[in-house]
Amino acid sequence: MAIGQRAALKSREARPSEAALLSALAFRSKALWDYPREFMQACRGELTYSAQDLARGGFVVAEEDGRIVGFYALAPGMDGAVELEALFVEPDEAGRGLGRALIEHAKARAGSLGARCIVVQSDPHASRFYRAAGGVRAGSRPSGSIAGRVLPVFVIELAPARVG
Repeated sequence: MAIGQRAALKSREARPSEAALLSALAFRSKALWDYPREFMQACRGELTYSAQDLARGGFVVAEEDGRIVGFYALAPGMDGAVELEALFVEPDEAGRGLGRALIEHAKARAGSLGARCIVVQSDPHASRFYRAAGGVRAGSRPSGSIAGRVLPVFVIELAPARVG
């Protein structure tokens, strides 16, 4: 299935055998924000995905010419919401519209699953991105990696599914 405006960009479900590849991509992508080495090491566990994580479903990769260039992960939430657990792009893809294509794909997928909204715990540096995607700040949550760090939470409302 094509994704975004680039004809060669395709989406598909991630394979459990790609867990290490997606973990490394997430780590490279997070490093784009120029976090200190110690910070990045503290985040490694939260940015690591197992074959079991991918086997449960919800992980979608963007592939171009056989190369995975980004991915996102959706997980069931509460009260008709889904959680965007991850959205990462290869550093050489940053600023080229891939992130926007992935969030739009995630919104369409979540809507097709009957979700009313997507909840995103965001890196503070990505706040502008999620606002541009329709996100509204809805509070904050503690970081799963860094004690005392609080991350913004956004809610992206989805258009109701059309009947008929």
